[in-house]
Amino acid sequence: MMEEKMMQVRNDHPRRRQKHRRRRLPWGDIVAALVVAAICVYVFLSYGGKTPGEEAPVSGAFHPATAQAQDSVQAGILAENTPPASSDTDWNLLLVNYENAVPENYEINLVEVSGGEKVDERIYDPLMELLEAAKEGNWDQLPAVVSGYRTQDKQQKLFDDKTAKYQNEGHSKSQAEELAKQWVAVPGYSEHQAGLAVDLNGATYDLYSWLQENSWKYGFIFRYPGNKTEITGVAEEVWHYRYVGVEAATEMYEKGLCLEEYLAERQRDA
Repeated sequence: MMEEKMMQVRNDHPRRRQKHRRRRLPWGDIVAALVVAAICVYVFLSYGGKTPGEEAPVSGAFHPATAQAQDSVQAGILAENTPPASSDTDWNLLLVNYENAVPENYEINLVEVSGGEKVDERIYDPLMELLEAAKEGNWDQLPAVVSGYRTQDKQQKLFDDKTAKYQNEGHSKSQAEELAKQWVAVPGYSEHQAGLAVDLNGATYDLYSWLQENSWKYGFIFRYPGNKTEITGVAEEVWHYRYVGVEAATEMYEKGLCLEEYLAERQRDA
């Protein structure tokens, strides 16, 4: 009897160990985590190591506008014969890029959005409508505004930080500044300083595909498409959206135009 019990113990023991080895791992959670991590890495690497809220690399270095060009901006006439806002009703078509600064003494009334960022109060309602609708392409979650209005000081800090980075790598100050201009807009030449642009972040990369196909319905445009870099001077930023109004956004979407092209066409037709 004792031998039979000992044999039963020895026979049971491997089975207990085998059962222990077969304990399942939470593969569903692991796969989900890996997918999210892969999306983050893809976005980070695909766009020059940039994340929403930062400037993307530009095509060539920025060159501050000449005094004459700056005067033209103040008068409501853009460089390259492209008219920005020609009247108060065209505030939504103000062009700010590496050749055109935010007009001096530009005034803006700001309102805070969820998360603490601020935007021009005139775009608040359409922005909220866009974000609510965008939940459809964002796992039913509200996209986050990670960058809105920037002060001159904030833009200066971004530029100075990038310059310092290149200096720490051994470049002279002048060399570092030229390199920084390829990644960060010169203070005064960033669209964020007009309060009409936002950088959006979501739970999934699908959000950006949804925005490109639907933002125009709410008056926003995909400001920096990759195929317009030679015109805009900015590499593709899938997160950057600019308010121009439903009418203008619809025409730009249907014709495949960027803001610079739309304004040039508008001037020709005037």
